[in-house]
Amino acid sequence: MSLFFPAYIEDEENIEDLEEETASPKDYGINFETGQLTGEIVEGLEAVKVWIWLALQVPRYRHYIYTWDYGGEYDGVIGQAYTEEYMEAEAYHLTEDCLVVNENIEGISDFNIKIESSTLYVSFTAETLYGNIDINNLALPGKQGVS
Repeated sequence: MSLFFPAYIEDEENIEDLEEETASPKDYGINFETGQLTGEIVEGLEAVKVWIWLALQVPRYRHYIYTWDYGGEYDGVIGQAYTEEYMEAEAYHLTEDCLVVNENIEGISDFNIKIESSTLYVSFTAETLYGNIDINNLALPGKQGVS
């Protein structure tokens, strides 16, 4: 056996087959009204929707259990005295930055915000590999108690 040649050489057809096989995402189902687990395991489009909801609810850099790529950074926007146009542009950027780390999400469109007291609500369409997901009036976490 020679040291110059690898003992195992992969066949190009096998490599192409492996690249084509991608597992459909799975996650635990969530009741989006209460935030409680449903006890079901969801797949595909519904699993991506769960991932989106969770990623937008978790503040980035705050919990050691999550990587620094996971979560949103809305503390700098919510409760500040910015114009609505600036807040919408910044919220769009922060939302897109939060979501595109998932390989199943291609982008977002139809982005709108609504501000009520110190709560920022976002509505948008997430464009995924499995279809589009409409998110309507999702309250984003931010600084608590700021008016």
